[in-house]
Amino acid sequence: MPEPRPRFTRILLKLSGEALMGNESFGIDPSVLQDVALEISSVHKLGVEIAIVIGGGNIFRGLQSVGYGVGRVAADHMGMLATIINALALGEALQRLGTENRIMTAIDMIKIAEPYIRGRAISHLSKNRVVLFGGGTGNPYFTTDTAAALRAMEINAEILMKATRVDGVYDADPEVEPSAKRFSRLTYGEVLKKNLKVMDLTGVSLAMGQGLPILVFNLKKKQNIMKAVTGKKVGTLITGESP
Repeated sequence: MPEPRPRFTRILLKLSGEALMGNESFGIDPSVLQDVALEISSVHKLGVEIAIVIGGGNIFRGLQSVGYGVGRVAADHMGMLATIINALALGEALQRLGTENRIMTAIDMIKIAEPYIRGRAISHLSKNRVVLFGGGTGNPYFTTDTAAALRAMEINAEILMKATRVDGVYDADPEVEPSAKRFSRLTYGEVLKKNLKVMDLTGVSLAMGQGLPILVFNLKKKQNIMKAVTGKKVGTLITGESP
């Protein structure tokens, strides 16, 4: 069977922290972590340059700060640290598979990871290393979705692929409304106008400004990352063009 051909040379993969929980209610499911690392490694072997932004919602979400009696700024900093924990875990899983990688953070942690420098990140990618971006943008009030759009543009990624817990973008939450309708394609304007909960609207606006395509698909379905990279129809594609 011929090896699949990638449609993209360089991608930014956005992973939600919640997707790493598997069936757990908190933290990282080791089997899910291994499966995700295997898929990323398989895609990387095709010659695709992969940068990853990972969320931290499986450990802590800044938006939950009120319930903890923590101020929003401090809570967002806690959430950033959670993303770095996830990046470290995924980096180790990739390394065990022989996939060389580098972890870069928006918050300086010299003894743990490299500080984010755009040119160095691009250099790592060109040297066939997977690059994991932790710490979001390094600023409170900005989500990892926004960080993903920002980093994708900075490294000249061809597409932002958001791997999440659902099959794409719906007109309602499919985990709450079983009859929710899934869109196969949308424009940035439709996402913003309908206030669809696909990703942070600031991130969508950033992508729209640079014409960066966004593909939203289900991480739980095995081989979906490979299908997305090789151009097979999965999830919902968001561009500036009308469906």
